[in-house]
Amino acid sequence: MERKRFSVLFFIKRSKLLKNGEAPVRVRVTYDRLYVELQLKRSVKVPLWSQDKEKSIGKDRNSVELNHYIDALRVKFYQIYQDLELEGKIISARAIVNRYQGKDETFKTLYNVFKEHNDNCRKLIGTDYADITVRRYDNCLKYLMELVKRDYKVDDMLLREVNGELVRKFDLYLKAEKHCAQNTVIRYMKCFKKVINLAIANEWLTKNPFAGIKFHEVEVNKQFLSQAEINRIWQKEFKIERLELVRDVFIFCVYTFVALTNVCLIINKLQTNNKGIGNGLETTYLHHFA
Repeated sequence: MERKRFSVLFFIKRSKLLKNGEAPVRVRVTYDRLYVELQLKRSVKVPLWSQDKEKSIGKDRNSVELNHYIDALRVKFYQIYQDLELEGKIISARAIVNRYQGKDETFKTLYNVFKEHNDNCRKLIGTDYADITVRRYDNCLKYLMELVKRDYKVDDMLLREVNGELVRKFDLYLKAEKHCAQNTVIRYMKCFKKVINLAIANEWLTKNPFAGIKFHEVEVNKQFLSQAEINRIWQKEFKIERLELVRDVFIFCVYTFVALTNVCLIINKLQTNNKGIGNGLETTYLHHFA
């Protein structure tokens, strides 16, 4: 039986230049004469592109990074093609691209799973999650993808490719590149681990990349303010209105024992409620403060 032809072609759109004057780089995945095209998040100066080599001929840093990215992506598409063959799946250009994008039913990608988790948490702000918690998940995903792009030369990776090496690299990246303190690093690692545990529970991942890796928080001895110090803060006059607001919110929290996250919820409700103060949590807290 004749083997069906599979190919991956990289090219640029010379007729549709970006605002910076560069041409967007595209990839065409072909199987059995049917193809699917994708526009990559990469661009190149038109004179530097060699269609024969399917690469940039420039020697600058951007050209080198682009060529590394193209090489890695080509290998990834061929690996997906071979995996589909070994699994006995029906192969098509669309099936190959779907698996690359994480839309394949069997294989999920790290970014898509993490993003879906964050979006679900965002829907539960005010009930199960605080806004600051969701922002921490978003920052964790952002930093993780920065690392993946820098060290693996790809925008995303299959969930099954996540291993202990990536976990350790992320720990180092947060400390060395983002200058996060130990306890802040652990909070981000817990966010990452929660998403991994979710993937394991859903049987999207069989091995736990966090196995054998432990993190220890540093004990922090918090010093409490004296009444005299609180009074000085309360009586302090600021020339900047924003700092006065910060002072007022802080004093509000001190004397009502209301958490800062709840104060933020109160402010958000007051800003969005055209009818004024409602009858819920914010009314109780404000009356108590008064």
